[in-house]
Amino acid sequence: MSIATATTPFTTLSSDFFGYEDSLTDREKQSVLEIRDYLEREVKPIVDDYWARAEFPTQVIQPLADLKIFANPWKETQEFENSAVFRGWVALELARIDASIATFVGVQNGLAMGSISVAGDQAQRDEWLPKMATAQVIGAFGLTEPLSGSDSAQGLRTTATRDGDEWVLNGSKRWIGNATFSDITIIWAKDTADGQVKGFIVDATDPGYSATKIEDKQSLRIVQNADIVLTDVRVPESRRLQNSNSFRDTAKVLRLTRAEVAWAAVGNAMGAYEAALKYTGERVQFGKTISSHQLVQDLLVRSLGNITSSLGLVTKVSQMLDAGTQKDEHAALAKTVATVRMRESVGWCREALGGNGIVLQHGVARHMADAEAIYSYEGTREMNTLIVGRAITGKAAFV
Repeated sequence: MSIATATTPFTTLSSDFFGYEDSLTDREKQSVLEIRDYLEREVKPIVDDYWARAEFPTQVIQPLADLKIFANPWKETQEFENSAVFRGWVALELARIDASIATFVGVQNGLAMGSISVAGDQAQRDEWLPKMATAQVIGAFGLTEPLSGSDSAQGLRTTATRDGDEWVLNGSKRWIGNATFSDITIIWAKDTADGQVKGFIVDATDPGYSATKIEDKQSLRIVQNADIVLTDVRVPESRRLQNSNSFRDTAKVLRLTRAEVAWAAVGNAMGAYEAALKYTGERVQFGKTISSHQLVQDLLVRSLGNITSSLGLVTKVSQMLDAGTQKDEHAALAKTVATVRMRESVGWCREALGGNGIVLQHGVARHMADAEAIYSYEGTREMNTLIVGRAITGKAAFV
């Protein structure tokens, strides 16, 4: 696979108006450039077709693994010491091209591998993470249920019952990304003995496990979301995440990944903005390109302002993660603000294209549709607002 070389100059994106990419080290910039080069050449030309067909381009998985994207945060697999800001830029670059591919990577690298790294023991990390980093094993993350989403901390209905050296899992999960083709799924279930949430590595071949694709989505259509049913699925104790003892451990995984969802939101907005900037510079009305019109420039500038301010927010929250000072409320605020601004921006970009903004070929419609899913998953705006509200007032208002 041909990738950018060390001599290729690093050019700041037109959507990075203040040059936040300068916060990356030279080595991180080179890695971002290699990822950007691959995505622009090999992924961008095909995603509209796959999005329209609601299919996943499995041929991109191995090249992404070769670019070390799945090995980013984990000491067992990473090629070099990298910052949380770098990991954020990877999420941004992916979403700038396609939010579905970014979501696939977020599930594999963040939620599935993250669960094993955060809640597993060293033996489990050594067994699974290298295989997942090289795409030998594809993972999914099963937390959300048909009747439990925002209330997962207390409302999980999937159960785990200890039976000797095994656990018996029963229940169902919904909206589980990657699950139609994943090799393993991290299933979070409530222990019937103590009522605490625990994590389990469930193999797709385990008897009693089934995953059915959710059809007719109008957002993140490339992502293969599934309904999962678990009927007396037996999992050995060796596949229980040994350091998962309550929902607090689940929340540790979500804290690590929530900020990267905020980065992906910025990337999705950047993709829409870049497409709108290109289109308006080419589309002629009233004898001149529409980028020459005041009202179109206003839409572009408002979009760029949202992107720029969000970049400052996500850069800082990732720097706080590197410094060990990031708390739940910091990641929650980043996710809330970045997704709200993304939603505004993609709408303005669509508006700048007029009627052509709703067809795939002009590069904005897909980003606009995908924004709706990013806005809601990994904590809705309302739930993240309550996390921040509790932090600033000292009062919980969840119910």
